[in-house]
Amino acid sequence: MEISQPGVHVGQELPSSTDHMNGPGFSNPWGSESRQDMLEALRQAHSTNAHKKTPLRNLSARLSSGYDKGVRPVKNWRQPIIVAIDVMLYAILNVDEKNQVLTAYIWYRQRWTDEFLQWDPVQYDGIEQISIPTNNIWVPDIMISEFVDVGKSPDIGYVYLSYNGTVMNYKPLQVVSACSLDIYSFPFDVQNCTLTFTSWLHTSNDINLTLWRTPEEIKEDKSIFLNFGEWELISVPNELLHPLYGENRFSELKIYVVIRRRPLFYVVNLIMPSAFLMVMDIAGFYLPPDSGERVSFKITLLLGYSVFLIVVQDTLPATPIGTPLIAVYFVVCMALLVISLMETIFIVRLVHKQDVQSHVPPWLKKWLLSRGSVILCRKQIPYPRSVTFPNDGAQNVADNDISRQNKHSDSVSRLCHPATRLLPSCLSENPSPFFRCEEKVGEHGGEGQIPAGTMRRVLREISGLRRHLDKQEEEKQVTGEWLQVGHVLDSLLFRLYLLVIVMYTLTLGILWSIWSYSETL
Repeated sequence: MEISQPGVHVGQELPSSTDHMNGPGFSNPWGSESRQDMLEALRQAHSTNAHKKTPLRNLSARLSSGYDKGVRPVKNWRQPIIVAIDVMLYAILNVDEKNQVLTAYIWYRQRWTDEFLQWDPVQYDGIEQISIPTNNIWVPDIMISEFVDVGKSPDIGYVYLSYNGTVMNYKPLQVVSACSLDIYSFPFDVQNCTLTFTSWLHTSNDINLTLWRTPEEIKEDKSIFLNFGEWELISVPNELLHPLYGENRFSELKIYVVIRRRPLFYVVNLIMPSAFLMVMDIAGFYLPPDSGERVSFKITLLLGYSVFLIVVQDTLPATPIGTPLIAVYFVVCMALLVISLMETIFIVRLVHKQDVQSHVPPWLKKWLLSRGSVILCRKQIPYPRSVTFPNDGAQNVADNDISRQNKHSDSVSRLCHPATRLLPSCLSENPSPFFRCEEKVGEHGGEGQIPAGTMRRVLREISGLRRHLDKQEEEKQVTGEWLQVGHVLDSLLFRLYLLVIVMYTLTLGILWSIWSYSETL
């Protein structure tokens, strides 16, 4: 930039001070060499002052000067590096039961001492801690043995370095690790997944692991965990191990992530609908067993439960090595519905086919009607004894049906002519005196007497009507007996069915309650 002075035009060259000093009448007491030395001294002083004003830059240059990050930073090679590790669980992102994979987000911290990165804070304007790039220093090769995939973790490229050589590496990690998931008690399951931190290459003689905090603090730390998802953090137990692999001993830190599933969603959407359908099936037993509506009702319930299982199929966890108990519960409920339908079909078949059945066998009356009624606390209903059907020409009445025989004899006596006086004798000789009565009437013909042919036809019609009425009465008796057998058998099977459901429900409820409220170490 050109600066104009009074009496000097812009663009005009100014006289040089050196030329003025070298001009006539002026003498330089130092000479040209002394002047060059003075300028060099000023430049060095300026450079020294500049370095004094940037101690951080000076410290960084000093630490990186001659540092070899490929060698363990210890002065005594026999001494191992102590690496302190701390883990805080932040969130459970996914639990894949089928592939046995746990995806979690953790805050990971590690600390070690680098003996070649130390300085005196007094010499560097009191600087006690700086941040330096991770790629410029030695970092222990600590990794998680259960890693199965690279997570989407942010890249933190710096670490903190203290004046005494302590290096602190803080970074968040998305851990995708293999985990042995036990889903037998789903949805009341508690999972325990292990994260093993160890050096992949260095033995315990080179790198030795320890805990940053106490084991109790790490175990009970839930301060940053997002406790609003499906999984609830119970605890984070830990232990230090030094296992021997071959001839080398390694240092390992095992972190156990113990989590429990919140079952409310699955109880409302899986267990309760199934329980409601089973209650409706139990209520269906109160329909009359001799009605066809019960069969239709049971079939409708079975179809509805089949649709329900198709809907919840994607909700249940699927693993090739085990089946959750809730899946067994659904299968058993389906089997109970099928058994209930088969029982209903059997009872309906029993009470609707009396035309091809005989009387109830005596042993069935004894064991089912008599003793079954006592078990069910029901009043036993007496049944009349069996009656033998009469033949075409004569009617044979059972010994126990005396009243019916007397009525029949009175009707026959009224139809026969009183003049015969042979009716009592014929009744005494033959239980059915129709033909002999008709013969006597025919022999004493006369006015006011009934012709023998007419009497024969009348008696034949009365005999046929009597046989028809006896057959109807017999069918009603058989129907009543088998209907009573059906009622008693249906009540017994219903109570057995109800007992099985109650015992099964209580067993599942006790197991799920124990799993839900169990104390996990």
